Amino acid sequence: MLYNIMYKMMFDAKFESQEDPLFIEETRFNSERSRLAQSFEYNYGDFIPLLRPLLRGYLNKCRDLQTRRLAFFNNYYVKKRREIMAAEGDKHKISCAIDHIIDAQMKGEISEENVLYIVENINVAAIETTLWSMEWAIAELVNHPHVQHKIRQEISRVLKGKAVKESNLHQLPYLQATVKETLRLHTPIPLLVPHMNLEEAKLGGFTIPRESKVVVNAWWLANNPKWWKNPEEFRPERFLEEEHGTDAAVAGGKVDFRFLPFGVGRRSCPGIILALPILRLVIAKLVTNFELKPPSGTHQIDVTEKGGQFSLHIANHSTVAFCPFAH
Repeated sequence: MLYNIMYKMMFDAKFESQEDPLFIEETRFNSERSRLAQSFEYNYGDFIPLLRPLLRGYLNKCRDLQTRRLAFFNNYYVKKRREIMAAEGDKHKISCAIDHIIDAQMKGEISEENVLYIVENINVAAIETTLWSMEWAIAELVNHPHVQHKIRQEISRVLKGKAVKESNLHQLPYLQATVKETLRLHTPIPLLVPHMNLEEAKLGGFTIPRESKVVVNAWWLANNPKWWKNPEEFRPERFLEEEHGTDAAVAGGKVDFRFLPFGVGRRSCPGIILALPILRLVIAKLVTNFELKPPSGTHQIDVTEKGGQFSLHIANHSTVAFCPFAH
């Protein structure tokens, strides 16, 4: 579902089923990329330069995967859109993101290589991180059926039988709080994306040399018991009570540096405007139509975390029962 949403927006294309050969190949690439991203080998090389010569095999695997991924996107999607745009000429109407990107290249604003890298970055940043957050949200809803009930009640009370749409999500504060709490407790990229300071800087009495690799522990900011009440608990109500007004930074306005699931400032993740509506809509649709339950014979599913350099996954996936909800 999530892949089809994103591929429709990116390429005006979709996968026919989970058995679609292109879907199988794409998810295989993403699984391989996630596995490499979970490795701490490269991180050791960053902080202990003596280890870098020993990591050439790992880096070669990363380069090989990137080459194959870029070829996949180019051969099956980018080339196809180029052909459609060329055939239609001036009559072509831009209908997806890649059309805009190719149009920018044709105007000389970016290179052909840039096109492929942008497509790859969108694929990683928009699909995988949203998918991880979706998994965490479903897991926590299964383990907290009262939260499902509250979301269902809010939708029924506020919308009075109307369908949940992006245009009315702002009317559902408890649903929004549930998504916030998921991102707080299970920050999808706990150290955010590495940054670099171009000039020497002073921070908290420390000197940060120019061109240092800077990582921010966003997970700890959102789970520090000095700043959050019982941070280990999954409790959406906190964003309607003691943390009312705390929100993920989008652009401008007051920033709460305890809650930065998408980073902050000019280098923050632009995917926030896409990820939040998708998460809210999918959760609302699921909870409205189904009761989410753990496997038969169990009371909860395992939410043990598996972390790496860049991502925070569920360590052990479980089978969730979606029981049709009687309206």
